[in-house]
Amino acid sequence: MTASATVPAPPRAHQTASPPGRSGLTHALRGEWTKLTTVRSTLWCVLTTVAAGIGIGVLTTATDASHWRNAGLVSRVLFDPTAISLTGLLFGQLALGVLGVLTVSAEYGSGSIRSTFAAVPRRPVVLAAKALTFALVALVVGEAVSFSAFFVGQAILSGSTPTASLGQPGVLRAVTGGGLYLVALGLFALGLAAMIRHSAGAISTFVAIQLILPLVVSAFPASIGHPIGKYLPATIGNAMTATTAAGAHADFLPAFPPWRGFALLCAYAVGALVMGSVLMTRRDP
Repeated sequence: MTASATVPAPPRAHQTASPPGRSGLTHALRGEWTKLTTVRSTLWCVLTTVAAGIGIGVLTTATDASHWRNAGLVSRVLFDPTAISLTGLLFGQLALGVLGVLTVSAEYGSGSIRSTFAAVPRRPVVLAAKALTFALVALVVGEAVSFSAFFVGQAILSGSTPTASLGQPGVLRAVTGGGLYLVALGLFALGLAAMIRHSAGAISTFVAIQLILPLVVSAFPASIGHPIGKYLPATIGNAMTATTAAGAHADFLPAFPPWRGFALLCAYAVGALVMGSVLMTRRDP
């Protein structure tokens, strides 16, 4: 054996370890913010949310304004100008839900999730960073769309039907609640994506919960459908964006009070995120 013997290589673990201080939540948030704000899907989903949330609200309020003269007594008594102007949010929720799904599933589809886990090995931290980043974007977009839809809708209704102002009872709560509803629902969709990992599967599940499940439950007898229906996210959204129970135009009554329903929706989102975090930790390499 000569004096020039090769020095043993350092253990493999030291070669692949993340740099100190680079795998925490702050670092993960920076990375997720960069990813979310630079992909085209974010822009398209936000634009679709704006177009649906405001555009459909404009169509609905314009239709109601034109039919007001011929409306019956019951329709006039139950008329809720706030809920009418926020009708588009129940369609914009689908676009924001898709963005929540893509925030997680797009990386699984492209395989870039491996790089994300290499930079931030702790899976719960990755999911928390994705959820927080998405929640910030969704809150800004949701509240902006909700308030814009309200003001535009009231301007269209003005002179033709009764209108609402933010100072009236329940109006500010309903308008603010519309944006919060979109945030909670988007986080629920994000949690579904963490569990399912496939864009098509997660989006299909989300749409089924929002659109198909209410139709299935409505086919049940009222004694069964009403108790089940009030737990559905769509029913909660109707109650949150209305100033009265009648103005919600919900298929299932009685609904939960707005803030109680929002708390339940948040529980759905937290449950989906926790389950997604557990599955992400157990099965991802």
